[in-house]
Amino acid sequence: MIGCQMKRSSAVRVVVWQLVLTGLLSGVATCGPPNVLFIVCDDLNNHVGPAGYQHIRTPTLDTLAASSVSFQRAYCQYPVCGPSRASFLSGLYPESTGVLDNKSDIRQTRPGSLSMPQYFKDRGYWTAGVGKVFHTPKHQQGDLEWHAFHKFDNAELPLVTVARKKFEAEHGSIARGKTRRAWKEHLNSLSTQTRGQKRPGYGPSGLSDEQHKDGQNVRQVIGWLKHKPYGDRPFFIACGIQKPHVPFLAPDKYFAGIPPSSLTYPLDPTDDWDDIPRQAMVKRFTAFGFELGRENASLRREYMQAYHACIEFVDTQLGLLIDEIKTQGLWEDTVIVFTSDHGYHLGEHFLWGKVSLFEVCARVPLMIRIPGRGRQGAVSQSLAELVDVWPTLIDACGLKPPEHLQGTSLLPVVEDPQVRVRSTSYTVVTRRANGRATLGRAIRSARLRYAEWPDGEELYDLVQDPAEHRNLSNAPQHQSALVRMRKLLAEAKRTAAQQAIAQPSDTTQQR
Repeated sequence: MIGCQMKRSSAVRVVVWQLVLTGLLSGVATCGPPNVLFIVCDDLNNHVGPAGYQHIRTPTLDTLAASSVSFQRAYCQYPVCGPSRASFLSGLYPESTGVLDNKSDIRQTRPGSLSMPQYFKDRGYWTAGVGKVFHTPKHQQGDLEWHAFHKFDNAELPLVTVARKKFEAEHGSIARGKTRRAWKEHLNSLSTQTRGQKRPGYGPSGLSDEQHKDGQNVRQVIGWLKHKPYGDRPFFIACGIQKPHVPFLAPDKYFAGIPPSSLTYPLDPTDDWDDIPRQAMVKRFTAFGFELGRENASLRREYMQAYHACIEFVDTQLGLLIDEIKTQGLWEDTVIVFTSDHGYHLGEHFLWGKVSLFEVCARVPLMIRIPGRGRQGAVSQSLAELVDVWPTLIDACGLKPPEHLQGTSLLPVVEDPQVRVRSTSYTVVTRRANGRATLGRAIRSARLRYAEWPDGEELYDLVQDPAEHRNLSNAPQHQSALVRMRKLLAEAKRTAAQQAIAQPSDTTQQR
């Protein structure tokens, strides 16, 4: 392995490593490119300690933040799993990937696209992934990207085992067609824990940490670190964490420390939607059991408890991983990125889930640790986008970027958190209008967020109104700001579509 700390310049490291890879230099100790550990959660908003959220315990993320730069204003490019992941794993905006729904595959919309893991594999890295990295196993490209990849499932919940055995004793094996369908219907009505995505499930699972897929994901990465299948090569490992995606299931112990009565949150005005375009809304809240404009405190706290339990469970698993990195002597040779594919509504604006352009849905946690670079524990207010992650990793590893990348390296911000490399950030989402698919678009500046929809506009002052309750788009005193933000959005639209080779697909809203 590299076997030395990252003290040489990026240029020197990469030249020496390239000589080693080509066989022109051998038998010497080298400081090659650093390892990369890319951790991406699913549906994680900023309810984590490093983002300033006070109602949760995330000691691992707090520790990681203490040796990283935390970006407080990082945004996804599309607040749905498939399009977001296609975007940051290709380094392209959604309009250029052509992936604007959960079903589309970039291999069909943009054949030959280079992905982040493939890029590192092509440059001599040993690449491996676990869990949810690309949207589904069908979106994976296999040997083209990975030397190793594993996907795990949760063990059967104990309460499901009991119910299944009783059901099969009466109706026969659930492996058969009609019986299997009847079993699924029965399961969805059995308890909150056995519900899936259509009607989101939640609650204590009755499983141990290692029986959950995320426990297995982390333990698989730990196994790679212990057994070193990468040999003398640097590694790129993507750890895809499935939680806190629905169903909100976690081991019982993580619920015990979060009594619902302890959860507090600000209330939205009952007339919140009076000045917001209806296309800005996604009606997923009905599946969670809520009504627009009406607060249901007990149910909201139950879901929040479960969501937070999932986060604390994930934090504990990641603690094992960070400990192993240090045990193996890799802490000073490994770049670490922690983020999420998008944020998540937990009742804000009376919405639940994703697929909106509000701050709570588009903003993501982002921590970047580059050993030997930057001020540890720093916090940056610089705008950042998920398409910036790949360019940043390339800079951190001293490699040459491919020409197609549309993001911007955040390395200057890592080295000086006061630096700004972006003046805006851009996010889109699909809606249906007049019988066809169209895009709602949002642009953020240092102070404002502007969004355009088929049926109206939004403008918020994020300093005076961080919860986005007062739409200023019709206020006479803000018309100059509105014109300015329209121009910025038009520029972002042109940039995002510069490499577009496919028309937006006809799609419906995604869960």
